[in-house]
Amino acid sequence: MNKKISLFVLSVIVVGVYLFFTGFGLVKKFVGYNMPEFKEPEAVLVDGGELSFLDIPEGFEISIVAKDLDNPRVILFDPKGRMLISETKAGRVSILEGPEFETRRVLIEGLRSPHGLDFFPSTSSGQVSSAQTTYLYIAETHQVARYPYDVNTGKITNKVGQNIVTIPADGRHFTRTIAFDSNTRNVDLIGEKVFKGLYDKDKLYISVGSSCDVCMEDSWKRAAILESDPDGTVTAEFAGGLRNSVFFAFHPETGEMWATEMGRDNLGDDLPPDEINIIKPAGPEQKFGARRFGWPFCYGNKVKDETFKLEKIERIDIPTDCGDTDAPVIEILAHSAPLGLAFIPTNLDWPKEWEGDLLVAFHGSWNRSEPTGYKIVRFKVDKNGKVSEASDFITGWISENKKNVYGRPVDLKFGSDRALYISDDAAGVIYKLEPR
Repeated sequence: MNKKISLFVLSVIVVGVYLFFTGFGLVKKFVGYNMPEFKEPEAVLVDGGELSFLDIPEGFEISIVAKDLDNPRVILFDPKGRMLISETKAGRVSILEGPEFETRRVLIEGLRSPHGLDFFPSTSSGQVSSAQTTYLYIAETHQVARYPYDVNTGKITNKVGQNIVTIPADGRHFTRTIAFDSNTRNVDLIGEKVFKGLYDKDKLYISVGSSCDVCMEDSWKRAAILESDPDGTVTAEFAGGLRNSVFFAFHPETGEMWATEMGRDNLGDDLPPDEINIIKPAGPEQKFGARRFGWPFCYGNKVKDETFKLEKIERIDIPTDCGDTDAPVIEILAHSAPLGLAFIPTNLDWPKEWEGDLLVAFHGSWNRSEPTGYKIVRFKVDKNGKVSEASDFITGWISENKKNVYGRPVDLKFGSDRALYISDDAAGVIYKLEPR
């Protein structure tokens, strides 16, 4: 018996060593992994070099304002124009300052997969009342915490964060994104009891992805967008059935939340579509106080996922009838992996006809036989939120033969200088797009 056990252990070790030194190629192939190899283009290595591999809109120029970052994800500007960046894998938030963001320092480190960032109260004027404390909110995989932030010095004055919301940690989708916006609820959906904080005028929204590819979650805090008041007095579910809505933004006219959504894997190259959803507050017809967007039983335009079946469904708040779910406003080619999104503001030195249009970063596929994504797309959106067409905005992060990628766009943020800033977690850089 001992000999059999020893042989088994030895076999496991040999197989483990083989898989490690072959980059787990067999495992990746088994699960459909087909990620193009990352290759740093020569232009990126040269300061001020043209990013000639990128195809950008005519009349614009693109440059790199920061490089050698470790998995840069979310971009946030403080009231003085400094740039904060979450470096998720490194467990830190860095800050860039100076006319060209040439000075970099670590703002806070030792965090657990930090991702989402926002200030409260926020101001775009740069004038902050000395009587009011500005807080930096940081979303880690297990919590949202806030830290007092000195706007004048660009420093956190107390690096022991105050927990605002506790979140189920890690899982397949472990990043959390946050943003403050106005409360859009106007109907009491929790009966006669009104919870302090639930109807505050300012709300903190938190996206939390699923723990799996497709499954029945045991927590309403997963596969959902949550809402909280700034003090964390109460946390509620704003929308559910969202497998992984990593980023969201607010329409400049309607004020409605638009969120990207990644569909499940293992249904082939073309199913299910990735999505962009408009997340409206629930009405009286949504008896659980939150709208449902389909996952895990439905996808796309209320299509039933016939491959996912459970003998027993323990949660009564998850509809199996796709007719009880909301359809996306935009369907995207499967596995494109839409992430950051931003509406083009008015009063830019950009084409007038682009005002209010939606830009979306397609991070790129990892499990499609022919890779797709690795670009930024512009969707034509009118002031009422109606989408009429789509066109490529920036392309070139994937080679023509689709064997190599030169970067993967993540977040999109407009700075006070009216330029568009783009994070790239594969190349470890921040791009700046501006008119010539």
